[in-house]
Amino acid sequence: MQTKRIIACLDVDGGRVVKGVQVHDLRDAGDPADCAAAHARDGADEIVLLDITATSDKRNTMLDVVSRTARGLFIPFTVGGGIRELCDAAAVFEAGADKIAINSAAVKDPALIGRIAARFGSQAVVVAIDARRVNGGFEVFVAGGRTPTGRDVLQWAREAAGCGAGEILLTSMDRDGTQAGFDCELVQMVAGAVSIPVIASGGAGSARDFIEVFQSGRADAALAASIFHFGIENIAQLKPELHAANVPVRWPC
Repeated sequence: MQTKRIIACLDVDGGRVVKGVQVHDLRDAGDPADCAAAHARDGADEIVLLDITATSDKRNTMLDVVSRTARGLFIPFTVGGGIRELCDAAAVFEAGADKIAINSAAVKDPALIGRIAARFGSQAVVVAIDARRVNGGFEVFVAGGRTPTGRDVLQWAREAAGCGAGEILLTSMDRDGTQAGFDCELVQMVAGAVSIPVIASGGAGSARDFIEVFQSGRADAALAASIFHFGIENIAQLKPELHAANVPVRWPC
């Protein structure tokens, strides 16, 4: 059985890690390099850094933050936010990222997925999808989950996979920061629609939430931010609980 991954996410604004509820009421959670190193020591399988205002501010990713964070990591490191062109992706890889995550730019120009994959490999391209429940379905949102696109999540996930994405980072914007549990229905739908790994994001509040999204949601990986940053859950304690529930994780931590 394939090992499930636990991913710690760093939402970065102004060079600091922040976290709020549905991108509002942001609280400072520390320095990105320090947070990433701490989560790695606790047993995180990967780190994702998202520059959450790069797209809305129409600027590039903060490469100095990426470089400083990457220097202290020895696990896979994904960076997203502000990547609009192949050259932007190249700069982020040069700064130390192992993978890049693209969202708004991919929706605007799906061929960008293929251009980056052709240069750096599909395994290095993560397409981030911010989803909200709208009129009984799931709609894709962009610009940090602020702007509706009118696109159906399942259709977009299939298209992104077909364009060369190596993974889908699927965030329920309805659950983001709420600690109310992952949207297992959404995750299961997307996992069943594509043949590439799906990372569940949005709503983690307890070990039980991770168990459910792996068992019921069929996620390949699960990502969380605030519960790790603020000590509600510790990855070193979470993994034994997953192991006890017969969820295959990298063991020992």
